[in-house]
Amino acid sequence: MNNIKTKILGTGIYLPKQIVTNFDLEKIVDTSDQWIYERTGIKQRRISSKEGGEYPSDMGKFAAEEAIKNAGINKNDIDMIILTTATPDMPIPNTASILQTKLGITNHCACMDLLAACSGFVYGLTVADSLIKNQQAKNVLVAASEMLSSSTNWQDRNSCILFGDGCGAAVIGITPNEEESDIFASKLSADGTGREFLDQPAGGSVTPITADILLKREQYIQMKGRDMFKVATRTLADVARHTLDKANISVESVDWLIPHQANIRIINKTVELLQFDPSKVIINIENYGNTSSATIPIAFHEAITAGKIKRGDTVVFVAFGAGLTSGATVFKY
Repeated sequence: MNNIKTKILGTGIYLPKQIVTNFDLEKIVDTSDQWIYERTGIKQRRISSKEGGEYPSDMGKFAAEEAIKNAGINKNDIDMIILTTATPDMPIPNTASILQTKLGITNHCACMDLLAACSGFVYGLTVADSLIKNQQAKNVLVAASEMLSSSTNWQDRNSCILFGDGCGAAVIGITPNEEESDIFASKLSADGTGREFLDQPAGGSVTPITADILLKREQYIQMKGRDMFKVATRTLADVARHTLDKANISVESVDWLIPHQANIRIINKTVELLQFDPSKVIINIENYGNTSSATIPIAFHEAITAGKIKRGDTVVFVAFGAGLTSGATVFKY
């Protein structure tokens, strides 16, 4: 009988050096700090350098090195790299393999990119948990690295205010016999009927980049904010409840909830629907905006570093994104 339990051994993050505030955005689009903050909860975001050194694989390297160090393992103990991103370095090869090289991993470990938009880290964590419990891997690096500034239309005031860049990483491994850490349950889902609520229509096989596409700026992210808000709040609460029921854990037993950091109003509504204690919700959207799949691991690492989340705590991750993807995970840290 397989009694393997999985543990988040270590975490790390990387945040680009450049800070862009709402006041900076006032200079390029018709908006204001008050308008942005009241509607989103965002004050500033990080933007990767256009000169290089902060591309997704670069951010992944810095965050992964910290995670590997905190995990107390050697880099060649990693036998799988899952990189979650909607903004890879390039279409081919996958950015995970580029990250492998930048980390100096020489064991020929498996590498794959995973695209589930803002739900990516929860998807990646679930895949890592399954691989370990089915004895296909011992130590999996899950890195969520997003450079959304490269896909943002900086002339669109409704979307450019939302996004930022960054990376969060975690090493997932086998829990020692004497410890209780484990990923209890996960729930992944998607509803493709809402794909047009948030998409990037040009740049793929269907609509390659042309001069006309560039002129119309159709290569950038487009969003129907009201539609996303309505579906997101209901879906986040539902998938979190489903996962807790699957793990046979009550809402009251959860020590910390880390929702995807897309919009403070979505977070608050989700917490209300779950009837969850707001004081036990990790929120950092004010400082970083929406970094897609990186929001949850960044918030998780910061909460650990700040001494909020401690070993033995029960934590829930819940996310929602383009696709429309969603996912939740409940675990003992």
